[in-house]
Amino acid sequence: MKIGITCYPTYGGSGVVATELGLSLAKLGHQVHFISYAMPHRLNRFVENIYYHEVEMSNYPLFEHSLYCLSLTSKMLEVIEYENLDLMHVHYAIPHAISAYLARQVLHKVNKNIKFITTLHGTDITLVGLEPSFMPIVKFSIEESDGVTAVSRFLKEKTLTNYNVQKNIEVIYNFIDLEIYKPHSSIEFRKHIAPNGEKVLVHTSNFRPVKRVPDVIRILEKVNKEIPTKLILVGDGPDRSECERLSRELGIHQNVFFLGKQDALTEILNAADLFLLPSQSESFGLSALEAMACGKPVVSSSVGGLPELVIHNETGFIAEIGDIERMSKYTIDLLKNEKKYLTFSKNSRERAEKFFDKKNIIPQYIEYYEKILNG
Repeated sequence: MKIGITCYPTYGGSGVVATELGLSLAKLGHQVHFISYAMPHRLNRFVENIYYHEVEMSNYPLFEHSLYCLSLTSKMLEVIEYENLDLMHVHYAIPHAISAYLARQVLHKVNKNIKFITTLHGTDITLVGLEPSFMPIVKFSIEESDGVTAVSRFLKEKTLTNYNVQKNIEVIYNFIDLEIYKPHSSIEFRKHIAPNGEKVLVHTSNFRPVKRVPDVIRILEKVNKEIPTKLILVGDGPDRSECERLSRELGIHQNVFFLGKQDALTEILNAADLFLLPSQSESFGLSALEAMACGKPVVSSSVGGLPELVIHNETGFIAEIGDIERMSKYTIDLLKNEKKYLTFSKNSRERAEKFFDKKNIIPQYIEYYEKILNG
């Protein structure tokens, strides 16, 4: 197949999944064309069958704001026509699904056809809580898509309920490359973080308020009262300064390592003992899956799609949003009980292998593509 993929080219989960999907499809011999305003950050090397088309933005003085949606539509039309694409797969409803819809309508006028699939990742659905004006257009984009997938059962149900759409939504979970994310020794890095044999916690995110990163700092403070512990924070965003201030205020800043955005995640995850994810909203929790694949138990909030990923008292623990006390107790329990910890660690890796291996998920996407193309 010749497949067009549009995604946000950032460090967020939707961009990562879209890029990894494209790379996997290319390895299987499909031709993949990425269409976006910048190169997706994981396309950092030449890969056969992968092509990138940059969306050119107009800076005409009349337009106070950029017309990305229309520029994207124009680029989609160009790539669909000249590369003879079979299918467009857009990740995120706003504005990608709308651009794909417009491109399809233009092609209909000249008796050409293109089908497009929209994958919902989360904030494109929950975003409407902040911007109710988007609701009609998000609902329209979902209903007009030839196919729709969601990354968790939670997200599917939330979409059907919030938008009252009459649309069959296929649940295809996020996936991981288990050849890359796997347990291995990270002794040197761990020695640097915890030179005196301290336990190590880790959290990765975009440091937005919805991730509740200050809760991670407060969990560390409580855990540290019982077990000498260090904390690694990976990522950057609006709450980073607040987290740095809080760690100084609580007097634990010497135990917190802010590493910023990193690509070498497996070394960092393997240097840690446990992953913390106390989010307020999480449609799937790709960062938690990456940790589980490395054999790290997860202590998280019980929101969104996380209970579909983290099995309570088996691969980790889940607690109510903001229940720092309970999350701290769960963390201490695992760090103190070596036998339980090793069991949870083994269960985490096995769950990643059984349900979220890309070898199992990529064929589901291909099967869905064929279903939509033949429908």
